[in-house]
Amino acid sequence: MENFNRKNHWENIYDTKPLETVSWYQPNPEISIDFIQQFNLSKTAKIIDIGGGDSFFVDHLLDLGFENISVLDISQSAIDRAKERLGIKAEKVNWLVVDIVNFQPLEQYDFWHDRAAFHFLTSENEVKNYIETAAKSISSNGILAIGTFSEQGPTKCSGIEINSIQKVHYQIFS
Repeated sequence: MENFNRKNHWENIYDTKPLETVSWYQPNPEISIDFIQQFNLSKTAKIIDIGGGDSFFVDHLLDLGFENISVLDISQSAIDRAKERLGIKAEKVNWLVVDIVNFQPLEQYDFWHDRAAFHFLTSENEVKNYIETAAKSISSNGILAIGTFSEQGPTKCSGIEINSIQKVHYQIFS
């Protein structure tokens, strides 16, 4: 998709579609919360939600008493919606508005969570950059949890191509 502007695309989605109408709407992010509980993370663990936008994962983390949460999203509109929903609790979250391919973390995280961004990285360079950023940004005992589509899954999500370079993933991760 030549001249595709990823940021504009996501700002438009969050400016025009109610949360309940998007395909990724999940009021109870059960699997993600199960991961948190399975790994028995400390309430002071540094958690980052990549592409977290206005998902309810941060709400549940706050309700569970986690104290060091960052939410990264390319869309200011998504972040604003989450802040509005959370009200005063939003002040407890470190909000980062940046495209993950340009993210330069200033700290290391104990739990890197991404069920929303990785599959939109469609070039080998973007995937490589993501992996390198995550590798240097996760603490030595940290956990990386990434949700993606299966090889038999859709080729598009939210009207744009999703990652079709599965072989690159296998090479990077193996």
